[in-house]
Amino acid sequence: MNNLKDKLTPEQYHITQEKGTEPPFSGEYLNLKEDGMYHCVCCDAPLFKSDTKFDSNCGWPSFFASNENVGMRPDNSLGMTRTEIYCKKCDSHLGHVFEDGPDPTGQRFCVNSLSLNFKKNE
Repeated sequence: MNNLKDKLTPEQYHITQEKGTEPPFSGEYLNLKEDGMYHCVCCDAPLFKSDTKFDSNCGWPSFFASNENVGMRPDNSLGMTRTEIYCKKCDSHLGHVFEDGPDPTGQRFCVNSLSLNFKKNE
């Protein structure tokens, strides 16, 4: 893969490679309602369909389902026990998943906008 420091903004690099978090209610995709697919900003792998996005009022784009390119692993940083979500294609940090989402999954994939690229359906 090309040098990510050259490809990404400093903020995107911090989030995806250093497991950072963008400030709540600041992300460009928080209120986006268009039909399409959200892709990994680092490797372009498709991650979330727009029809799984919902308004969780948590401050970050939220989805109730992901696809096979999203992995999950324990995250015990910051004195909390959470589940990190990451891109299985390139190991980039995306955010966290919680068990307080809507039906049918009951999951809330809480994702940093800066870890995503949106591609509108044509």
